[in-house]
Amino acid sequence: HTLNSLCIEMENRYEILKDAGARNLKEYNTKFVARKLNPKEGHRFLPYIVLVIDELADLMMTAGKEVETPIARLAQLARAIGIHLVVATQRPSVNVITGVIKANFPARLSFRVTSKVDSRTILDAGGADQLVGQGDMLLSTGNDVIRLQCPFVDTPEIDKVCDFIGSQRGYDSAYMLPEYEGDDEGGASDVDLSERDALFEEAAKLIVMHQQGSTSLIQRKLKLGYNRAGRLIDQLEAAGIVGAFEGSKAREVLIKDEMSLEQLLSSLREKHGQ
Repeated sequence: HTLNSLCIEMENRYEILKDAGARNLKEYNTKFVARKLNPKEGHRFLPYIVLVIDELADLMMTAGKEVETPIARLAQLARAIGIHLVVATQRPSVNVITGVIKANFPARLSFRVTSKVDSRTILDAGGADQLVGQGDMLLSTGNDVIRLQCPFVDTPEIDKVCDFIGSQRGYDSAYMLPEYEGDDEGGASDVDLSERDALFEEAAKLIVMHQQGSTSLIQRKLKLGYNRAGRLIDQLEAAGIVGAFEGSKAREVLIKDEMSLEQLLSSLREKHGQ
């Protein structure tokens, strides 16, 4: 679920940047460091995140379509908010590097491959099948293909780089991603509206006022964690205030004005208490 959690993190960051009036992560963090953003409104310093997939073939064989869509979304949208991807594979077939994935990775590197077909799969051009090995490689940046020599980095040098990075000032704990809850982990059908969250009515008014059925909106405005905000969205769906989950899109808000909402809330109080 790491890829889906990163997609949620990406959506949350875009909402935060929109509130801050920033166009990218660097601009946002500069504003935050300059104390132009209030932490009490959900603003915080956002670190860069690099997702490294060491063998895409294994992931595609075991999960397939489940990972293809989030990888493509992250590659397409996440750069501006500081989430970057490095994806590697030793099996450059069209089953692994699908058209959807390839279209969203403008920068591609290839070492020597065995056939012209593999070269075209990676670079959209031949040539990688004629490389001599020993770090000889081609870099495609979209328009041009450049031949480069990759240096050999021995294990002691890797250890030195890791030690250098580890010695820098950083976070005292791991950066926690939002928790992803799949379709098989319950939802509105399992919700008991007699046990509504204490912030249920406040969340309902917020959603109707903004006409945006978004978990991240509830998180930011009510200063909640992702799990509690997700449960609130499930309760709002069960109550008929927002529509069903539609992937990355915000849910449809079914109640269009505060008067209709108040009538529905009164009905819920009479029926379920609270």
